[in-house]
Amino acid sequence: MAKIRPFKAVRPTRDKAHLVVSKSYEYYTEVERTVQMQYNPYSFLHIVNPGYKYDKNITGEQRYKLVRNRYFEFKEEAILQQDTEPCYYVYKIVDPMQEVFSGIIAIASTQEYATDVIKKHENTLQERENTFKEYLKTVGFNAEPVLLTYPDHDTITTLTDRITSQRAEYEFTTPYKDTHYLWKVSDATTIEQLAAAFDTIPTLYIADGHHRSASSYLLAQEMMDTTDNNYQFFLSYLIPESKLRIYEFNRLVKDLNGLSKEEFLIQLDTWFRIKNKGNEVYKPSKPHHFSMYLDGTFYALYLRKNMYEFTDALSELDTQILFKTVLAPILGIQNPRTDTRLEYAHGKHDSLYIKNKVDQGAIAVGFGLFPATATQITKIADQGLKMPPKSTYIEPKLYSGMSIYEF
Repeated sequence: MAKIRPFKAVRPTRDKAHLVVSKSYEYYTEVERTVQMQYNPYSFLHIVNPGYKYDKNITGEQRYKLVRNRYFEFKEEAILQQDTEPCYYVYKIVDPMQEVFSGIIAIASTQEYATDVIKKHENTLQERENTFKEYLKTVGFNAEPVLLTYPDHDTITTLTDRITSQRAEYEFTTPYKDTHYLWKVSDATTIEQLAAAFDTIPTLYIADGHHRSASSYLLAQEMMDTTDNNYQFFLSYLIPESKLRIYEFNRLVKDLNGLSKEEFLIQLDTWFRIKNKGNEVYKPSKPHHFSMYLDGTFYALYLRKNMYEFTDALSELDTQILFKTVLAPILGIQNPRTDTRLEYAHGKHDSLYIKNKVDQGAIAVGFGLFPATATQITKIADQGLKMPPKSTYIEPKLYSGMSIYEF
C-alpha cells in the first residue's frame, strides 16, 4: 500500500514566494535566466546556478557545494524558513488556459520505489542517476518534486476540496500567466485521514521524474547505515490520473537513411495506408494514426493492423509502433536514446513547428503522434515494461522552491 508521509517543508516566506519559485533551469532560455537573475535576487535560480555570482560556469562537485552554500544563505537571510511540524501541502496550479492541476506535496518511500509499489514506465540512464545522486548527497535537499499519479479516489478528492475552500497560504500569478496556490495541512485529524486514504491505494505511478526518483533510491541505499532516516524518502507531488495533461512527443529525423523520397514512401506502404494531404495540416485524431511532413507535403499514415502484431501494452503504444515500423527498419535508428539523427518536439508545439523545421532544411521528415493516455501508461508499468524515450510530455510542470525536503 502507498505510504506517503508529511514533512517539515522549507518554504519561502509568504511575501517572497512569488519571487523565489522558478521553473526548472532547462525550461528558461539563456536570456530569460539572465534577466531573472539580474533583476530578482530572490529567485531560486540563484541557488541552482551559483556560478552567476562569479560570472563563471561552474560544474561538478564544486558547483554542488556552492549550491548548498547559496541554499543556506537563503535560509540565513530568512528568505526560506522551515515549518516546525510535519505537514502535507495541497498545491494547485491554474494555467493560462484555465486548466486546473491540484495535488498533494508529501514525501514518498524509496523502499516502495524498490518494491514496485511506486511503478515506473521509463528506463533511466545510469550516468544521470549517479550524477544526480551525488548532487543530492552534497546539497542535502529535494527542491523539485517527482510527479506521482494514482487512480482517482473519492476520499482524497473530498479532503482536498475541503482544504482548498479555505484561504491559501500562497496565492500568486507568475509572468507566464499561471496562478499558484499552496495550503499548509497541519491539522492532525486531516493528516491522519489523508494518510489512511493513500494507504488504501495499492500502487502509485511515476508520471514525471524517473531519474530523480532513481537517484533518491541510490542515495538511500548508500546512506542505509546512517541514523538519518530522511534519506529513505523523496519529495513528491501526488495528483489523480484524471488531472494529468498528457501531450505527445513528435519525432523529427534529419535524413532518410540514404533513401530517395519515392523509395521511402514505398517502404512505408508496407506498414501504412498513406493518404497525401498536400498543404492541409493534418494532426492524428486517434491512436495508430500518424501525421508525416515530407518535402513540402503533409501525409496521413494509417497503420495496417493486419501487418502489425499487438502482443502487450507496449506494442500498442504509438511511439513503439513508429519505432518498430519506421525508425528502426527503414530509417536505421536502432537506439533512440543516443542517435543524433533523431530529435523530439513535444505536442505543445503545433504541427507548423514540424513543417518549419523540415522547410528550413534542418530535418528531412517529421512525424506527428496521438498522445498516450494515463491508462496506457499504467498498463505498461503494471506489465513491467518500459516506454521508448520521450513518449510523453506530462503536465503539470512543477516549479522549484515552493516546498523543499531537507535531508
